[in-house]
Amino acid sequence: MASSSTNAPDVQSEILRLKKRARRKETLAGICFILPGFIGFLIFILIPVIMSLGISFTEWNFLKGWGAIKFTGLTNYLKLFKDDWFIVSFRNNILFTAVTVPVLLILGLVLADLINRHMYGGTAVRIMIFIPYIASVVAVCTVWQVMLQPSYGPVNEFLRSIGISNPPKWLVDGNWALVAIMLINIWTQVGYYVAVYMSGLKNVPLDLYEAAQIDGASSIKQFIYITVPQVGPTTFFLAIMGIIGSFKVFDLISVLTNGGPGNSTSVMAYYIYKTAFTDFKMGYACALAWALFILIFAVTLVQWKFQDRFTNE
Repeated sequence: MASSSTNAPDVQSEILRLKKRARRKETLAGICFILPGFIGFLIFILIPVIMSLGISFTEWNFLKGWGAIKFTGLTNYLKLFKDDWFIVSFRNNILFTAVTVPVLLILGLVLADLINRHMYGGTAVRIMIFIPYIASVVAVCTVWQVMLQPSYGPVNEFLRSIGISNPPKWLVDGNWALVAIMLINIWTQVGYYVAVYMSGLKNVPLDLYEAAQIDGASSIKQFIYITVPQVGPTTFFLAIMGIIGSFKVFDLISVLTNGGPGNSTSVMAYYIYKTAFTDFKMGYACALAWALFILIFAVTLVQWKFQDRFTNE
């Protein structure tokens, strides 16, 4: 009896030791799985972000090496308010966002509802609408450069055929270039909005539509009073992603207009790129980038504050 009672604590301690050893192995395995991603995040995201904040308080041409860095304090940030290019780029970005995001939300929901409830062959139509979103940006831009060619482009030829004798010159006209960029962006992005809205519409109970039909509600009233409120969370998600994406628009402008004519299509992301890699003003470019970050962060906070108005949860 004494021997068995003496061995019991030894067995329990051995079990605890084995459990601790197993937990250490699990912890080590978890660290090994996380470590590559964490190292990548540390090297390619966190450290560059911190460095960019420090560089934003300096004047630096990076072609001259680290020794050329000169600390200038808040000079770069104060310069923003006197920079005509920044003001124009900021204004263009606000206009771009104010036009494209609401149009994409409305057009995406209307098309998704039509395909989901009122159209045969919806899968084929959905694929055709989605193709521009996954197509190469350079290919898309090349096609639209041909379509919008001022003299012989199909768009202007069509406008002349319906009686417009002097159609816009589109990408080479400072008054119309940004409008053209907006139209192209809407054309390329609407497929994504339709796809996301289609997923949201799958969760809308059909009983609601059946009850509305019994009550005599028209398709338009069903859309306004059932579809729109039921996809509120989806709309909220797309609004946030759309606004953030619109402030980061770069590829279309870089390929189609290079910010021109003049600075009529320059936006924040393109101006940051131009300042850093064309003018080699890395310190000022970092200040521009942080100003853009603060702007996007503030807009996102406002959206989250009013999210209850867009969601039905």
